[in-house]
Amino acid sequence: MLSLVTRAAGVWVRLRRACSAAALLCPQPWMEKCPADHVVFSSPYSSHKKEKLDTSIFPVENIRNFSIIAHVDHGKSTLADRLLEITGTIAKTDQNKQVLDKLQVERERGITVKAQTASLFYSYEGMNYLLNLIDTPGHVDFSYEVSRSLSACQGVILVVDANEGIQAQTMANFYLAFEAQLAIIPVINKIDLKNADPERVEKQIEKLFDISKDECIRISAKLGTNVEKVLQEVIEKVPAPSVNISDPLKALVFDSTFDHYRGVIANIALFGGEVQKGHKIVSAHTRKTYEVNEVGILTPNEQPTHKLYAGQVGYLIAGMKEVTEAQIGDTLYLHKQPVEPLPGFKSAKPMVFAGMYPVDQSEYNNLKSAIEKLTLNDSSVTIHRDSSLALGAGWRLGFLGLLHLEVFNQRLEQEYNASVILTAPTVPYKAVLSSAKLIKEHGKEEITVINPAEFPDKSSVSEYLEPTVLGTIITPDEYIGKIVTLCQTRRAVQKDMVYIDEHRVMLKYIFPLNEIVVDFYDALKSLSSGYASFDYEDAGYQAADLVKMDILLNGNSVEELGTVVHKDKAYAVGKAMCERLKDALPRQLFEIAIQAALGSKVIARETVKAYRKNVVAKCYGGDITRKMKLLKRQAEGKKKMRKIGNVEVPKDAFISVLKRESEK
Repeated sequence: MLSLVTRAAGVWVRLRRACSAAALLCPQPWMEKCPADHVVFSSPYSSHKKEKLDTSIFPVENIRNFSIIAHVDHGKSTLADRLLEITGTIAKTDQNKQVLDKLQVERERGITVKAQTASLFYSYEGMNYLLNLIDTPGHVDFSYEVSRSLSACQGVILVVDANEGIQAQTMANFYLAFEAQLAIIPVINKIDLKNADPERVEKQIEKLFDISKDECIRISAKLGTNVEKVLQEVIEKVPAPSVNISDPLKALVFDSTFDHYRGVIANIALFGGEVQKGHKIVSAHTRKTYEVNEVGILTPNEQPTHKLYAGQVGYLIAGMKEVTEAQIGDTLYLHKQPVEPLPGFKSAKPMVFAGMYPVDQSEYNNLKSAIEKLTLNDSSVTIHRDSSLALGAGWRLGFLGLLHLEVFNQRLEQEYNASVILTAPTVPYKAVLSSAKLIKEHGKEEITVINPAEFPDKSSVSEYLEPTVLGTIITPDEYIGKIVTLCQTRRAVQKDMVYIDEHRVMLKYIFPLNEIVVDFYDALKSLSSGYASFDYEDAGYQAADLVKMDILLNGNSVEELGTVVHKDKAYAVGKAMCERLKDALPRQLFEIAIQAALGSKVIARETVKAYRKNVVAKCYGGDITRKMKLLKRQAEGKKKMRKIGNVEVPKDAFISVLKRESEK
């Protein structure tokens, strides 16, 4: 028996050796062909170490840092794909569609959410150039990403759709670049479309931006037509960064991400000096010292280099394990060589606030960790701790707009598998206090209210202020009447109206922010068959007749459903909320009164009828007084039950009522 086992083992060993030899002779899926036709065995179980690049071969005068800016869907990411292909950064295949849009949410929605960096190598007139490209988002909610990206650039490519022409966000992005005094290269994209009219777009650019139409480059990013000329214009028109390698290290952190194994990966732009592995660096914000583990450039994947030099844009890993350590806008410098910190970034001003709570309180710590890691990657979100009687501990988060809120929520679900309850979005109001006691308590006369539960009573306030925005609408002229009517229903005040060509009009309005934050953009798109575009910027605060509306269930206020509304809109909002609650609340053995109230005045009511037993079923004929006696006794019982019975709003009812889109 033992000899049989031994013989079998010998056969097994010989079989394994034969298989190994066959594996070496036959190409495997993980074998890669190198340019020199050498076969590299990059086993799926061991990472093949990347060769480090030497970036010292690019002097400062051969470096160009630029961004691509445009309105939504004008072809920024497609142009970035072609630039990556022309410079040989990525292989030319049919699969290259929005290569720099790496997030799942970007792929699903077809929009850019995060600015992405890529370094390109390009030879022009016998010289080798290092081009650092940043692809930016186009939606107004992510304009903070654009302004941050421009701080690391000396020029921009302004892309305009040859079919749609200049849109609202084109204007906003142009002025961001103009104020930063960057070189602007106008590019007219999608000239291959049937309805393209590049001459009309050139006239718009000349009229609105005072850029000669001779400077405009006509391209088709999809087909690659004339795209090479864009690269040549970048080299000729965008200035090299004005920095010096001999200066001490001064690096600006303009973006960062969190890796579970390597900690914080910081995207940096060097404004002086050089940095390499082993250097000890200090953060100007936290004063902590770190040792650099790795530096490199993004091509668009991470490519380690020996050093990063002044004028270059790349990434740095230095063992920062806490998400709070990598502040966007921070300055990094060498240990014992302190420098004057760079001005950093103007902090983002939140336009919309919403409460965020875990569906289950046991998930609180996991959700806290997920939010911290995501806010490292999206620094425009502000966080305040909050708690609620019905929903437990949570946070009050500030966002730049409703799309920003939705994308943040979607990223939490997709990247961190977190499920949350979001309350209805609100905007930050201000109250000017008249009560000396309250002024002493808050330490100031004017307070900002981001949670409706903290809205002060009218008796202690001299006036309420609501945030306003200056909205820009660009639309074909046949829709003007409908759009003006829509703006008037939203309490907007017209400021300007300009024809930018024969058929397109630019309207400027001052809007109360809470009137546009939820569904204005959708209403505008449906009225104009999708042709109108909208952009807004902060316009300060104005006095308003605001009231706090409470939702009562059998006379008890439900704090989480309270909202701040304009007095003229209170009835419509209260009626809609009561109707949604009536559909969402389960019936009880007693009647539930759902009321919307302004102080002690009830303005809307719905009733959830009680379950009731048919107590007169046993009465066959007989005197009516017998039936009345039984019904009266039942009514008294219901009344008593209503006094002692509490109405608890179940979580699924909260979720359905607090959905942002009101179901009309």
